[in-house]
Amino acid sequence: MTRRSSLLTGVLAFAAMIVTVMQTQAVPILGLIATKLHVSTTSVSWVTTATLLSAAVFTPLLGRIGDLYGRKPTLLGTLVIAAIGSVVSATAGSLGVLLAGRTLQGVATAIFPLALSVLRDEIPAERLHGAMAIVSGTLAFGGGIGLVTTGLLTQGSDPGYHVVFWFTAGLAVVALALAAIVVPATGTRHPGSVDLPGAITLGGALILLLLPISQGHEWGWTSAATLGCFGGAIVMAALWVLIERRSAAPLVDLEMFTHRPVLFTNLSGVFIGFAMFLLFMGVSYLAQMPARIAGYGFTASILRASVEYLLPSTIASMLAAPLGGLLVGRIGGRYVLALSGIVGAAGFARMALAHEATGTVITASVVVGIAISFAYAAMPALIAASVPHRHNGVANGINSISRTVGSALGSAVITTLLTAKLLPHLPLPQEGQFTVAFWVGAGTCAATIAAALLGLRPQTRSATTEPAASQLVSAVG
Repeated sequence: MTRRSSLLTGVLAFAAMIVTVMQTQAVPILGLIATKLHVSTTSVSWVTTATLLSAAVFTPLLGRIGDLYGRKPTLLGTLVIAAIGSVVSATAGSLGVLLAGRTLQGVATAIFPLALSVLRDEIPAERLHGAMAIVSGTLAFGGGIGLVTTGLLTQGSDPGYHVVFWFTAGLAVVALALAAIVVPATGTRHPGSVDLPGAITLGGALILLLLPISQGHEWGWTSAATLGCFGGAIVMAALWVLIERRSAAPLVDLEMFTHRPVLFTNLSGVFIGFAMFLLFMGVSYLAQMPARIAGYGFTASILRASVEYLLPSTIASMLAAPLGGLLVGRIGGRYVLALSGIVGAAGFARMALAHEATGTVITASVVVGIAISFAYAAMPALIAASVPHRHNGVANGINSISRTVGSALGSAVITTLLTAKLLPHLPLPQEGQFTVAFWVGAGTCAATIAAALLGLRPQTRSATTEPAASQLVSAVG
């Protein structure tokens, strides 16, 4: 890879890392925020939900805006909003202000599809899958870094949450400066307009889907609110399809959306997002279980759980990203995606069968981290070879949302599992619930194998004759 390409890839990878740092940084300190702001556990859960819902609305919309009006200005604008959201969160003295900041931070999720679109514009086809793999690999790395830095920044006798958001504000400002200097403004702008009715109905459908997923354990999975939201999501999705079919310039080309490679790649995105959050939260909770009281676990602090138990898997994910890109070029995205499922299932199965020793848990989580990195390397290549260049931003935006949906599901499922069966007279989960959770992770990875080998055809044919897509066909297998 040339020096210019390497520099561009590095800057975009750093920018993409911010996405998952912002998503995960608040997870370990929800209890701290609730204490500092004197709010209930139920109320403080909106700190993560607000970011999730914001991402669902703005990611496909900003991907489309980038396709139409230029990737660099859209990327820089998104980084500005992410920085402002971080500053608002860092200075918040009430839950309402903090939620406003976290909503603005959720817009940062669009950085990833915009970064991939810039790569597709600027990187030669023979190097593109490797560059995409590196940028994608930073997502898993960023998720772990968000947890680790939060643990480091909230040490001391009187920890505060403000410094955590100042940290991401600094990251966003650095990324903004680097992107302004390094990212060229030479990408192709495609004709068309923003389909606002389509954006509104798609955003509404995603909000009504993600809201009960993220809040279901608080509301009750069979409550009127939960079932009503799921029903509303179905109605809104049907309305969205109707609008898109009648639109002269739809936000999402439905034929592209249901195109077999895109459909099964997005389904795999749900599985991988699920596995990543289940890994992070499952291992973190297990490490923090008080061994003398619960009879299992490692009595780790938030910091130790993050650094000792989670950091190795995030580092492994980052180091495995270039290998994933190389494998995509050698054996194809379909087989790399299947390989990620095999490796991930093995890692989760190992944790399900034996999680009494620190070394076993760390080693197994490293294996799963590598699997996630391989999947992240494969999915952008599969998307890039399957959609026209003019739809690249929105297609990757939808794929990002599929992982967001999976992450929300993973968070909800493990929360539900770990509160379903508690130890007698203690508010702690029975050890068997962790075993069940890790088996669920293994099953999700196995589903990725099925999606890759049964859902994706041996050779993905592009839906267009545009050079950038046709040159990638050989790279996705």
